[in-house]
Amino acid sequence: MSTVRREDAHRIYRRYVDAVVLNGQASAEAAGLHTTDLRALSVLDLAGSLTSGELAERTGLTTGATTRLIDRLERRGLVRRAVHPADRRKVIIEPVAGATGGVDVEAVAGPARRRVVAVLARYTPEQLDVLFDYFEHAATAYHEATEELRSDAARPAGVTPEGAQE
Repeated sequence: MSTVRREDAHRIYRRYVDAVVLNGQASAEAAGLHTTDLRALSVLDLAGSLTSGELAERTGLTTGATTRLIDRLERRGLVRRAVHPADRRKVIIEPVAGATGGVDVEAVAGPARRRVVAVLARYTPEQLDVLFDYFEHAATAYHEATEELRSDAARPAGVTPEGAQE
């Protein structure tokens, strides 16, 4: 494996991030979903179930937009509203196990999965440990950076939470 020059590292990383984002958009289109819907399904898949407020917070959507998102996903049979097990006054949103909403999951996820598995096969177990350690810590860093950007302290004067100029 060659050593990457520092000036190339940023370009390589940006190219990687752009490719992941573009693949996510293409995957959503192939599934007949909005990119936000696919992201919400991923959030729910990782969390198991969330209240609509928690889903709004994790996706960065307003409560109204989150309600419309849940309605769309529920119509497709991908999520369901259920009573919160600990507080019957609350409603949780949970993914429907095994539901595909008419989406051929392998057709949508397969191309990237096959290619990434082939890339990962090039690495030793020790290198994979480092790689996945990076992913774990980078995910936390990105979540923290997202929270910082969404906080009032990080917002430039005159810009509303929705990004519009006041």
